[in-house]
Amino acid sequence: MCKDCGCSINSSPSHHDHSHQEHSHHGDHHANPSLKESKTLELISKILSKNDEQAAHNRSHFNESNTLCINLMSSPGSGKTTLLESTIKALKDEFKIAVIEGDLETQNDALRVKNAGALAYQITTGQSCHLDAFMVHEALHHLAIDDVDLLFIENVGNLVCPASYDLGEHLNVVLLSVTEGSDKPQKYPVMFKKADLVLITKADLAHHFDFDIKEASKLIKELSPRADIITLDAKNGTNMELWYKLLKFKKELF
Repeated sequence: MCKDCGCSINSSPSHHDHSHQEHSHHGDHHANPSLKESKTLELISKILSKNDEQAAHNRSHFNESNTLCINLMSSPGSGKTTLLESTIKALKDEFKIAVIEGDLETQNDALRVKNAGALAYQITTGQSCHLDAFMVHEALHHLAIDDVDLLFIENVGNLVCPASYDLGEHLNVVLLSVTEGSDKPQKYPVMFKKADLVLITKADLAHHFDFDIKEASKLIKELSPRADIITLDAKNGTNMELWYKLLKFKKELF
């Protein structure tokens, strides 16, 4: 929800120009704040509309190549990359897997994914706290996905803005670590409303933290009744076969 953090306005040169024009009137004490807010919301609406158009184009490409696209979203440190490493190692003999990695800086996650045995392309977003459909489309030019079965998009660690941007994915997966607190769905409802699947991660550490799995599951279901919930631990392998089974089922349906 970039109307709150402003990152979408600052993510392109044209948006910088718009901001500069507004800032040049900063000393005008007679400016109408509601008018500026209206213009800002109108700009954001246009950005999201263009993003949705590009997302539809991405999805058509995925459909044509029979590539199931999964968008992984969570706060930082929830275990997205560890989940991907385990998934790639377990399924690489059955599926061809590619990953688009999103981070503000570094190539670290893409290197981990490549070492696990998958194709990978890193997007460094700089100051932008989410991926958008245009970034994903650009990444596709660097990944030959025509024969890819599963494409994972590891979104930037953030429980706010990524929820507002359609990337062309077929499945939205939200990770919630037991280290974060079971009230996260209440604090970030938009993200969990978008979830098709929620993975409660680092489950083997639950006894070390004040995390109520039943309460978290109840809150998730209230926000997204359609969402499946799997409690797992990617590092120790707990319930990972349920995640693999779901991926295979979704791929068969696709």
